[in-house]
Amino acid sequence: MKVKDIMTQGVLTCHPDDDLGVAAKLMWDGDCGVVPVMESGRLRGLITDRDICMGVATRGCTAKEIVVNQVMSTEPVSCLPDSDLKDALDLMRTHRVRRLPVIGRDGELEGVLSINDIILEAKAARSKTGGPSYKDVITALQEIGQHRELPAVA
Repeated sequence: MKVKDIMTQGVLTCHPDDDLGVAAKLMWDGDCGVVPVMESGRLRGLITDRDICMGVATRGCTAKEIVVNQVMSTEPVSCLPDSDLKDALDLMRTHRVRRLPVIGRDGELEGVLSINDIILEAKAARSKTGGPSYKDVITALQEIGQHRELPAVA
């Protein structure tokens, strides 16, 4: 099974100079937790609902006072539409990410693959072949969800 078979297409995007309120509204409207950040037709990063919350909470400012490029991730891991779904799941597991932008060979954003897309496909694919198994998904979720090591407090 290929990424393009289950990825979310027509995703909402924002610009690095948009404020966090704009990004949050896009997430609300799109019922999603991530928005690709685009500039000049190219992916520049990703912003998540967690980025917005932590950005606002740690800066003591409102969402309207903080711009996306201050809190977005700038080197997102991505995959191709023709990537095998199991390879994409391995990428998520290895890089401990829940979402992958899907970039075509021309460099254009074609969609986003989320762990939720894969979970829903695993449920639907129980009787099919080529889809991810529940074991594949659970193993990936366990590795994605590992807590990062925090510095020792003196």
